[in-house]
Amino acid sequence: MLERLQKIIARAGIASRRHAEELIRSGQVRVNGAVVTELGAKADPERDRVEAAGRVAERPSELTYLLLNKPVHVVSTMSDPEGRATLRHVLRGFAGGIFPVGRLDYAASGLLLLTSDGELADRIFRNSVRLPQGYWLKVAGRLTDDEMQQIRRQAHARMRRLRAPGAAGSQPANPWYEVELTDARRDLLRRALFALGHPVEKMKRVKLGPLELGDLAEGRYRRLEPREVAQLRRFVEKPIAKPTLRKEHESPVSGLRRSPPDSKSRKLRSHKSKRSRRWAK
Repeated sequence: MLERLQKIIARAGIASRRHAEELIRSGQVRVNGAVVTELGAKADPERDRVEAAGRVAERPSELTYLLLNKPVHVVSTMSDPEGRATLRHVLRGFAGGIFPVGRLDYAASGLLLLTSDGELADRIFRNSVRLPQGYWLKVAGRLTDDEMQQIRRQAHARMRRLRAPGAAGSQPANPWYEVELTDARRDLLRRALFALGHPVEKMKRVKLGPLELGDLAEGRYRRLEPREVAQLRRFVEKPIAKPTLRKEHESPVSGLRRSPPDSKSRKLRSHKSKRSRRWAK
């Protein structure tokens, strides 16, 4: 049965569908030895030999799902042309055939999902704009309540202070903050904090959709439990909610509601409208 090359490559755990498209465009995919650069090209996975980035696309006997606590100063890729530490260094001893789903900044740490399931990775990519993520942040200085409210409005992020264990007093000068937002808002949050004079000093992801980092030590990883994989699948397979239309009497500014017109106002407008129509004749 013929299938798109992106699907064959993703199912083999070589790359996500999105990355597979890049491999096809750049001439790194071969079917029976011939280079293929057309995105709509198909092949029979049972009969044809499909190669991507020098690897043969074979149907995996078992899919792998890993949750990693990425250390700082590690790039969220399996290789790096600049010679920096990569995920391959952190996952020493692991057989391979997996790739990261999304990324964390070079200087950030925390929860990173890796898998050989290209189809699930593609669903997560497609839903990244609405997939909630939880972060712990440390910024320069201390945010005031007004500044936190401003951040909530600008970055659409829920934010609260965290009291670090063993901190002296209940009002530390440089506290941690817990933030919940989507991937699309992360850079906006950084810019908003920088504009307020509180650049981000440390960032750690502790939650990705239904997955939580918990007490997993930095640099360590674990396999997802079957129930966690099922929860993640259900989460990204939910239909995307349609935007809610404003009601007739709702103000477009700050979600305020205008008072509905009373009966006298309606009668007055109706009377004026009738007079206007008579003058127009």
